[in-house]
Amino acid sequence: MEKLISMNLKIENPPVTLRELCLDKVRNAIITGYFPSGKRLVERTLCEELGVSRSVVREVIRYLEAEGLVEILPNKGPIVSLLDWEIASQIYEIRLLLEQSAVADCTQNLTDHTTQQLKQLLAELEQAFAADDINLIIATSAKLYETIFTTAKHYIAWEVVQRLNGRISRLRAMTMKSTKREISGYQRIKNMCEAIYLHQDADKAKQAVAEHIAEAASVAKNILESS
Repeated sequence: MEKLISMNLKIENPPVTLRELCLDKVRNAIITGYFPSGKRLVERTLCEELGVSRSVVREVIRYLEAEGLVEILPNKGPIVSLLDWEIASQIYEIRLLLEQSAVADCTQNLTDHTTQQLKQLLAELEQAFAADDINLIIATSAKLYETIFTTAKHYIAWEVVQRLNGRISRLRAMTMKSTKREISGYQRIKNMCEAIYLHQDADKAKQAVAEHIAEAASVAKNILESS
């Protein structure tokens, strides 16, 4: 009898495409403010800066338009979407509803694995803040919230958050390092996580979310209304 050959065909680390690399570059440029609100995104200039073809740039712009980071103006073309308090306030309202519900159910569904994940991500987030690495802060924050939402089994809510993620990250980059915060963004997130895994108190976790978002919204309002 012939011996059956066992083989794992799963691709563990799929290659990143050129479009994905360019998308990350331009998205980060918008989120961090390198490309400010209202800036025209000229195809030829982007092609030269990124070293790619116009077809790749056009595809990237379409993706960013879907994420709400780019808008197409008649007779002007693509620009970085304007971000004002009216838009930002709606994003914070949505976050409050979704995140309070998620932390409550995450607390109820807490496992040892989730606890370890949250502790590890908090440690990474603390290092990111210490290094003043805004891209790492945003990426690690996203992983932490994904852990909370998936543990809560709020999969559809997380899909909504992901669709808003570009604009959420843009606001996060704007407010995270503000000196006008009474408590640092990192400490606010730590309070929320510890309410989940240390105190296992859903109401306390919801209150931590409310305080975190209220302060972030206040900082964003001051920045946006004064600019």
